[in-house]
Amino acid sequence: MGLFATMSSRGTGTTGGKSQELSERLRQKLPARFEAVGEALAAGSEAHAACAVVGRDLARDGVDLSEALHGLRSTFAVVVGREPDFESTRALGIAWSDETLGYLHQVSCENPLTGLATLAHLRGRLTEIQRGAESRGHAGDIGHALVVVDVPAMPGADREVRLGGALVMAQIASQVRLVFEGEESIGEASPSRLLVVARRTDNLGARVGLLRELLAELMPPGAIVRLWIEGLPATAAATSTLLDELART
Repeated sequence: MGLFATMSSRGTGTTGGKSQELSERLRQKLPARFEAVGEALAAGSEAHAACAVVGRDLARDGVDLSEALHGLRSTFAVVVGREPDFESTRALGIAWSDETLGYLHQVSCENPLTGLATLAHLRGRLTEIQRGAESRGHAGDIGHALVVVDVPAMPGADREVRLGGALVMAQIASQVRLVFEGEESIGEASPSRLLVVARRTDNLGARVGLLRELLAELMPPGAIVRLWIEGLPATAAATSTLLDELART
């Protein structure tokens, strides 16, 4: 029987949708961390919120998703005698993945979904460039610029919408790398804005034009990606302020 299947109640636990307290005997049979889920099921309440909390806790403890889902399945079997419903499984899975991706994002200089450099990494890269310019006696760096790629934002804040936006950004990033295939740093200023730290060469404008054509073929009808070249300010503090502004969508 599949994980999302619904089955008639059997065995011990809540029957007929009636509310009851979780007995100590059943509590002892539950997997670790699933007590709150068991209590919600025994009370006849929706377990979605409890499943989300458990998903985050298990991810923090390093428990893999397969083991977490097995624990959820065991809890439902013990308390209500059936397989987990879709919404409870979805709540646990999304909470687990959000917590895991958040951790990976903190320890990595790249977004694990898109492969793009984080804003913190871009900030560090630009600081290095500014320091190099200062060491050569220049007030600012005129050899580099920011290419800004502004993508039409996907409306809504649901997890599926955000995931879809990340996949779109990953596709756009692949096109950007075709044009800027060298040492350029490519990263995210926001979920809908991409930045390229590029050398200010004679053909920079032509490369941006080529990228505009590639992205026009990628985007759906009516969706327009805006591109422009942003010069770097004279000081590191001003550059940091510029990044903060570009990070606002």
